[in-house]
Amino acid sequence: MIITGLLVGLALGFVFQRGRFCVTGAFRDIFIAGSTRWFSAFILLIAVHAVGLMALNTLGIITLETDPFPWLASIVGGFIFGFAIILAGGCATGTYYRSGEGLIGSWFALIFYALFSAIMKAGPAAGFTEWIRGITLEQGSLPATFGLSPWVFAVVLAAIAAALVVHHQRKAKAPLAALPSRRTGLAHLLTEKRWNPFATAAVIGIIATIAWPLSAATGRNAGLGITTPSSNLVQYLTTGDADLIDWGVMLILGILTGSFIAAKASGEFRLRVPDAPTVLKSIGGGALMGVGAAIAGGCTVGNAMVETAQFSYQGWVSLIFMMLGTGLAAKLTIRPATASAPAARVSA
Repeated sequence: MIITGLLVGLALGFVFQRGRFCVTGAFRDIFIAGSTRWFSAFILLIAVHAVGLMALNTLGIITLETDPFPWLASIVGGFIFGFAIILAGGCATGTYYRSGEGLIGSWFALIFYALFSAIMKAGPAAGFTEWIRGITLEQGSLPATFGLSPWVFAVVLAAIAAALVVHHQRKAKAPLAALPSRRTGLAHLLTEKRWNPFATAAVIGIIATIAWPLSAATGRNAGLGITTPSSNLVQYLTTGDADLIDWGVMLILGILTGSFIAAKASGEFRLRVPDAPTVLKSIGGGALMGVGAAIAGGCTVGNAMVETAQFSYQGWVSLIFMMLGTGLAAKLTIRPATASAPAARVSA
């Protein structure tokens, strides 16, 4: 039943918002603040997801498939997407959860991200997307190239992630004094307490793992994804084709709703109207996000979280070029005064 997509989305939206987990900040902080704390949390997320997927695949609950490597599309699309998320003020999930918080600039970015992903995947530019993604190399994954079990890569990545967590936790500063709590117990944890980035990453990795068999049960043999569902939603709104409303569309609707619930519960929801230059940047960034994600075959979720967990070349190469695009955009657009801001803020 596709309703499970909505439930997973609700959980993800809540966790993304409360954990302030946006990959844009993780990438940006490397280049601007020299901090790798949030990127290390992202590596932990991939590792948790990878171990979960390998377990599900080994047990025969899901079937992981490897496609040829669209190398040119991964490079070009990944770089465009990475550049765009700085302009848009957030990656795909960041844009969704910040829209749920009431950030109107993210509304513009989200609308144009969904619109241009549809243009690139099913509209006038679909032919170009198909052409560039058709330029491939036969070997599509690290396990296939080296003839090793995917478990080898999952265990190595998990060990790297564990070492990074230990490193950052040892050097972590004492938390700032918090305001007096209005709630206790679970309510305090869910709506008031500041979430640890590594705990947030682990929870997202677990949810992403659970999502796969739930999605597969509806005939969609895939895990989390944002770009194609966003494209499908636009196509549904323009054609009325109900077949486009699948598990993935329910997922993104759930993310938006879950982040709104979290923001309201924590008192962080408020409508924030940006100035005209910010609106223009959000529109341009959102449009380029749609273009880049469609070409690359995924965003920071579909590629940098899901494909990387399967150790596909598309995922890891796209991730590298997303980071390079983010670094260039950050250097070009973020003023030096911004660079001195605390690196712990993950949302762009």
